Amino acid sequence: MEGIEHRTVEVNGIKMHVAEKGEGPVVLFIHGFPELWYCWRHQILALSSRGYRAVAPDLRGYGDTDVPSSVSSYTIMHLVGDIVALIDSLGVDQVFLVAHDWGAIVGWYLCLFRPERIKAYVCLSVPFMPRNPKVRPVDAMRALYGDDYYICRFQEPGKAEALYGSNNIGEAIKNMLTSRRPGPPILPKEGVTLPSGSLPSKPLPSWLSQEDVNYYASKFAKTGLTGGLNYYRNLNLNWELTSPWSGAQIKVPVKFITGDLDSVYTSLNLKEYIHGGGFKQDVPNLEEVIVLKGVSHFNNQEAAEEVNDHIYNFINKHADAKTT
Repeated sequence: MEGIEHRTVEVNGIKMHVAEKGEGPVVLFIHGFPELWYCWRHQILALSSRGYRAVAPDLRGYGDTDVPSSVSSYTIMHLVGDIVALIDSLGVDQVFLVAHDWGAIVGWYLCLFRPERIKAYVCLSVPFMPRNPKVRPVDAMRALYGDDYYICRFQEPGKAEALYGSNNIGEAIKNMLTSRRPGPPILPKEGVTLPSGSLPSKPLPSWLSQEDVNYYASKFAKTGLTGGLNYYRNLNLNWELTSPWSGAQIKVPVKFITGDLDSVYTSLNLKEYIHGGGFKQDVPNLEEVIVLKGVSHFNNQEAAEEVNDHIYNFINKHADAKTT
């Protein structure tokens, strides 16, 4: 991580921690759950070495960024507002955007609300999900998969936090990052991590070190998981807030990357949406869909070099895009 600089910026009423390295056009990286700026460590080093300024914040509720206490402080309007203010603080009109998981959702709405700020978007794992004007998203997920679908279980404050509390936070984070089970995540009622000491911890994959796990654990031990879980608790409220954008298209150039073992890609009928024309209809400038073989959800870490090349090739292609 040598050469990565860290600073704090004031955005949208909160203090946000930002990691950055390099000089040149800005590539802005937005992380997901349960992650931090650190999940982009490989991309920061790769892109900064290829002539770009790589910038990766901890989102609100995470790491060294402020953690507002109110659930309603985590709506999509707050999240996109934070990123717009961050872009303003960088002194540029436009950025290349790369985002994963919940960061990808923030990225889609950033492209929807402020497309003039984004030159091109490389989206990892979570495709654009158009608003269904007839049903709230959590209600739809509950009808499809039942009350134990992870997003449904995340809704009640305190319950999900307790669910992950049967083991130390490092073990919980490790289990989430290394899961390779495709299909909808259905959570067992007894909890999602093994009671401490009951069985040996599963070995780490080659792409995740104990040092990595320790870094995540040190930050989540400080903040807890509540900030990140509050994103899920605003899904139905976001549905109400984004009513004016029903039917709107994403107009920026997009490259989408997923893995064939990704639990998002293999749930919610998203394969059919991604490959059957619906995705392209909602995102008319979708240029490429990449499905990485044998790769699961956290593809920016698991398949870092391949993802780095995909990001670089796409943004380099759009590097001469007109800046407003």
